[in-house]
Amino acid sequence: MKITNARVIVCSPGRNFVTLKIETDEGLTGIGDATLNGRELSVVSYLNDHVIPCLIGRDAHQIEDIWQYLYKGAYWRRGPVTMSAIAAVDTALWDIKAKAANLPLYQLLGGRSRSGVMVYGHANGSDIEHTVDEVLRYKEMGYKAIRAQSGVPGLEKVYGVGRGNMFYEPADGTLPSEHDWSTEKYLLHAPKLFDAVRQAVGPDIHLLHDVHHRLTPIEAGRLGKALEPFHLFWMEDATPAENQEAFRLIRQHTTTPLAVGEIFNTIWDCKDLIQNQLIDYIRATIVHAGGLTHLRRIADFAAMHQVRTGCHGATDLSPVCMGTALHFDTWVPNFGIQEYMRHTEQTDEVFPHSYSFKDGYMHCGETIGHGVDIDEKLAAKYPYQRAYLPVNRLQHDGTLVNW
Repeated sequence: MKITNARVIVCSPGRNFVTLKIETDEGLTGIGDATLNGRELSVVSYLNDHVIPCLIGRDAHQIEDIWQYLYKGAYWRRGPVTMSAIAAVDTALWDIKAKAANLPLYQLLGGRSRSGVMVYGHANGSDIEHTVDEVLRYKEMGYKAIRAQSGVPGLEKVYGVGRGNMFYEPADGTLPSEHDWSTEKYLLHAPKLFDAVRQAVGPDIHLLHDVHHRLTPIEAGRLGKALEPFHLFWMEDATPAENQEAFRLIRQHTTTPLAVGEIFNTIWDCKDLIQNQLIDYIRATIVHAGGLTHLRRIADFAAMHQVRTGCHGATDLSPVCMGTALHFDTWVPNFGIQEYMRHTEQTDEVFPHSYSFKDGYMHCGETIGHGVDIDEKLAAKYPYQRAYLPVNRLQHDGTLVNW
């Protein structure tokens, strides 16, 4: 089965998405997510200028060889642009292979390991009281796991506290906006938030929290220790992981489970973290970590060290990525949890899909392939709009810090 054509579709039904569509001489097509939040057009160029010309005429069934060709053959390896482009090709080819086999994708991976995929939602509030209300609302909706984020007194804007109740888009301007940050105020506030939330929901709801890379290792250790009484499912992105050894210091000071990896691109970004058991959950995702082919390798390596998966699933990943992730989650034996941020109605209309939510669990559906399509005519009504993520500066002196 030969690849006859491949093209990139860019649309913005509430936020920007990049989708690769691959066509074959047998009439089967597949789509893959290539979205890189804030740098979407870089991946578009990489696909159009460098990848697509190399695909025409290749056998669509040779997924592994094509992955190696695009990774090793470029010489310049890794990085978010390259790996997002490879992921788009890989996802589209798995979609085609499953359609050729007349099976839902999870069956090609090895079948079910579970009946449903536990997901967590995002409860965001301007203050503690507001956040508690949002957590209780998610509990009422059936969620068994809820991420809680709150505004911090004295800070005007805080990541995770966004516009809208069911979803938010942090990319908020045609140029980066600038937010103030105070580690001291945050460290004093976060334990108060989870004290209130835990009292409100009781012991049976899983609670999660995203630090968003803002702390040093010792600050993260301090926070993790302070949150131990509230039994968090995990503390996410406690410190930047360019230096994987940094997590050793956090481990020495807290038993709060640690999760990291949404910005990882390859297994090398998490090799030391996993083999030294410095984390409990690996959050690498299909679109940014080279597709199913590579994410399966990361998951298998993690399983050897009792590290479980917790794939990123924010709205900057299209429904194509979410649908594919749910097939992966349904199969992967060392599954932990799946992030699930709901897309806008416009996005769901552009990307019709077979996955569904019920009682705290997602179900990938039985549609052949990964179960997600794109309405190209509708997508064309939502042209690309430049949008940037914010940046953070310390409140007291304006030093740029991690956002």
